[in-house]
Amino acid sequence: MAEGLALEARQGAPIPLDLALTCPEGELLAIVGPSGSGKSTILRTVAGLYRPAAARVICAGEVWCDTARGIDVPTHRRRVGLVFQSYALFPHMTALANVATALGHRPRAERRARALELLDLMHLAPLAERRPAELSGGQQQRVAVARALARDPAVLLLDEPFSAVDRPTRRRLHGDLDGLRRRLRVPIVLVTHDLDEAASLADRMVVIDRGRILQAGSPAAVLRAPASERVRELLDLRGEPAG
Repeated sequence: MAEGLALEARQGAPIPLDLALTCPEGELLAIVGPSGSGKSTILRTVAGLYRPAAARVICAGEVWCDTARGIDVPTHRRRVGLVFQSYALFPHMTALANVATALGHRPRAERRARALELLDLMHLAPLAERRPAELSGGQQQRVAVARALARDPAVLLLDEPFSAVDRPTRRRLHGDLDGLRRRLRVPIVLVTHDLDEAASLADRMVVIDRGRILQAGSPAAVLRAPASERVRELLDLRGEPAG
């Protein structure tokens, strides 16, 4: 797993956690579960925005967190690309400036060209000088993805990134993500409540509840054969044949 992501997290409160998961390089892992189950907390732990009582995070061969050894690398030093549901763009900045703000690790002379390159990758180069209010929801999310990529991430974390856009836009963004994953070859972790989204995008799916992994496997396998009545309930498959 030298080029992938490995996470262990355990604590009793305030958010119960007792899990371990991996995401190899090039894999898209979907995490599904009810509200409050710990899905977003997992992403925040990887990014360094939250530290459980006991945790270990290794990415691309680097130890980012190991509470037993007193290691906790600051967020700004972790090569993480994080995309939120809410876009989280600076409203007073253009799309180009929003992406360029994430390029502080590169020489100043390179930042504009690199930001334009990333906007072009997301099919937004002609809109580089527009502010968020002048962009559609889908276009704003593409800017958010370009900004996440500007960090040259070793892992890409997506927290319900498509839930605020309409279904046709979501399908187009799914296509963008599918293209990106082939190009980036980094672990991608997607938190989603949309089972269709998980089934169409993910290589593996993890079902969690109360901070514990109830089942993991390919989306087809999990949906075809829920491991327990609780998994069936969470996947809204109660009463349907398991096979």
